[in-house]
Amino acid sequence: MSSLPLNRRRTLLLGMGAGALLAQPWHPLLANSPPNPMAAMGHADDDMTAYSGPTELAPLSSLPRHRPLKPLPRLANRARRKQLFRSKLVAAPANLKLGSLPPTRVFAYNHMTPGPLIEAYEGDRVEIDFYNLLPQPSTVHWHGLAIPADQDGAPQDFIPAGGHRRYHFTLPPGSAGTHWYHPHPHMMTAEQVYRGLAGALIVRDRNDPLRHFPEQELFISDLKMAADGSIPPNDREDWMNGREGQFVLINGLHMPLITLVGTQRWRIWNACSARYLKLSLGGLEFTQVATDGGLLAAPVRGLTELLLAPAERAEIIVTAPSSGSSRIQLIAEPYDRGAMGRLAGLSQRRVLADIDIVHSSEATLEIPEVLRPITALGTPTAEHMVAFSDYVDLEAPPPSNPYERPQDMLFLVNGQTYDMERVDIEGRLGEVEEWTVINASAMGMEHPFHIHGGHFQVLERNFNGETTPEPFLAWRDTINIKAGESVTLRMRIDEPGLRMFHCHILEHEDLGMMGNILVSPP
Repeated sequence: MSSLPLNRRRTLLLGMGAGALLAQPWHPLLANSPPNPMAAMGHADDDMTAYSGPTELAPLSSLPRHRPLKPLPRLANRARRKQLFRSKLVAAPANLKLGSLPPTRVFAYNHMTPGPLIEAYEGDRVEIDFYNLLPQPSTVHWHGLAIPADQDGAPQDFIPAGGHRRYHFTLPPGSAGTHWYHPHPHMMTAEQVYRGLAGALIVRDRNDPLRHFPEQELFISDLKMAADGSIPPNDREDWMNGREGQFVLINGLHMPLITLVGTQRWRIWNACSARYLKLSLGGLEFTQVATDGGLLAAPVRGLTELLLAPAERAEIIVTAPSSGSSRIQLIAEPYDRGAMGRLAGLSQRRVLADIDIVHSSEATLEIPEVLRPITALGTPTAEHMVAFSDYVDLEAPPPSNPYERPQDMLFLVNGQTYDMERVDIEGRLGEVEEWTVINASAMGMEHPFHIHGGHFQVLERNFNGETTPEPFLAWRDTINIKAGESVTLRMRIDEPGLRMFHCHILEHEDLGMMGNILVSPP
């Protein structure tokens, strides 16, 4: 770790090109690590010349609209004793009739996409038997949970095609929140997710101060579907920008109808591969009460917009007005996520759902002024610096067809592409560490930073030479970083072992924008 002052190190890194970043020092390989087990594994999008489907996309009229939004189907708990959740997840191809087109070949958990909602309580023992019936390796990553490293679904712990394993862990105190699960096999994560593998996970607190609020679940994903109903592989633009499908779905439904009665607690997931969601309710104010890491210390009131980068979650309180319009809309407002304005054209104002308002004269539910105690992490014992960078290598061979995994697009962490056998950062168990995460994108792209196995608190952001303190204290596991911006955060990881940190635009992750942190006893 450099001994330069933090602001000087930040300035130098932001001025570096990718070549200079390659000179950063690195730790030795993991002792006795086997060769990359994924390298020889085939996956469905390897032979892109085999894709013979249409290049045109299905029209938006292909999927039905205005179906009532229903709660996500629950994964049944088969355990007979208290504080034990035991069940089964099966990942397998499935042909699902989604609309007017022929059945769509998807990857599904328990024959559904999104997968079934897993719901348990802090302190519960969770045992999930996972069966991989896909034609490629997979894992289940329990996104947002601070659980033992060998249960985290890391790419090093893949389950081969036809394989089975039991995930088992105890939900620790403080883990209550809106989480999710999805695959994490290296170089295959994007494909498995865009073909349908993702599901919601809610950990509840028996003393939740908002437990009396009625809930709505909004699991937002998107789907890119060809005119024949098939799911095409990633093309060059998908790999570069991150895949955004033409259909935005909530709980698997296209433009559903939500009913808002009285005061409700909405849990919202951005489970899209790359789409940013700048959400509004047509001017109706709402209150944010939670982020990725669970409840805030105090509610943030009077909001009219909420930005969720890929993988971020939030909880908001929405109250139906006592008079006025009986229908409003959930809208994804335009958002330019970078690439020097090139991606602005992808982001158009889009109606995600209609909301029917049921007017009532009943008193609204009151949100407590204090939701839970959150203590700021203290003085760090170590500092780490991470730089995300990207560029196009003009000397690399050109692609041979539109669907080839690109060799000329480089998505790097500290100048290097991901290596499962390399330790990039060494952390200390239970100690407070300060990270400066820099987006040194040459393409001008925003990148959401995510870390496994724990949560962090954002201290400040630095952009264009201006430092802005974070407006409120919260626990997070994902944070968006603009091109040219740096974010200072503090974290403490309380489980030992190897963990990943990466960009959660899944195509960028698969192309190498990921690193390993090895957490060891002090």
